[in-house]
Amino acid sequence: MTTGTTQEQLSVSTSAPWGAARTALLANLAGEILIVLTGGLVRLTGSGLGCPTWPQCTPGSFTPVAHQAEGYHKNIEFGNRLLTFALTAAAIAVLVTVWRADRSRWRAAALPLVLVIAQAVLGGITVLVDLAPLAVAGHLLLSMVAIAVSAWLLFVLPPRTSAQKAPSRVAVPSVAAPLVWLTAVACGAVLVLGTVVTGTGPHSGDATRPARYDFDPRLVSMVHAASVWMFVLGMIALVIILKRAGAVGRLYRWTHVAVGISVVQGALGYLQYATGVPWGLVAVHMLLAAVIVVPVTAMVESVRHAPAP
Repeated sequence: MTTGTTQEQLSVSTSAPWGAARTALLANLAGEILIVLTGGLVRLTGSGLGCPTWPQCTPGSFTPVAHQAEGYHKNIEFGNRLLTFALTAAAIAVLVTVWRADRSRWRAAALPLVLVIAQAVLGGITVLVDLAPLAVAGHLLLSMVAIAVSAWLLFVLPPRTSAQKAPSRVAVPSVAAPLVWLTAVACGAVLVLGTVVTGTGPHSGDATRPARYDFDPRLVSMVHAASVWMFVLGMIALVIILKRAGAVGRLYRWTHVAVGISVVQGALGYLQYATGVPWGLVAVHMLLAAVIVVPVTAMVESVRHAPAP
């Protein structure tokens, strides 16, 4: 009786710090996704140079000033900058809570903070080079990396308690692992090509000084669409293989989630192309692009720990 009570007390004492860490990790992931949306709105509203300098908003002031030439664009850009501070706080909370739960994992827990700092610096460089398309693309792709890292930390750092359902460890066919990795690479290609499409299209990020790639918009849109089809077909093939093998565990479920998001994402892509790329649809498209990184990361993590067939 005493032993059982001691083990129960130990479980409660060890799970409490990880409960705080799990909350911080979830908040950090949500913040990383949200800042992709707000950054996209900055670009879509032509507010990329609403604060024309960095780290100050305008020469002599870290905040927007009255009668600033950029008008309402300054408030949109400054609002996105303020979100960086919230994201920094979330990243610090991750580091502190994981440190309290298990000091041996502090290096992994420090990754979100490192990435937030890198995002801020690259964002500043993007402003200083007047929204050069390569810099803008790099800024977005770094955010996607941050989302993948944040999702991975949420999946692997907090240990599961006895009160939580353990993840199903279903054996998967040997072909599943390379197919998952290829799918992840295809997802990366979709994101990269998506930045090329955006950098070639009408939403350059600044209302008065547009900076775009000198590519054929129709051609880059077709290449991007082809990469999306490869990505989706790869996941559908994975679903079929897992279903036939009876491996309907965690990997199977996350793949279904990724397929569902991708189908909606693809439909939105065709719709925005057919309707002249309205900024509202592009904003939702960018949000889903950030969200899709989460199930793809979960797929990779699932196949890494799946038992051999």
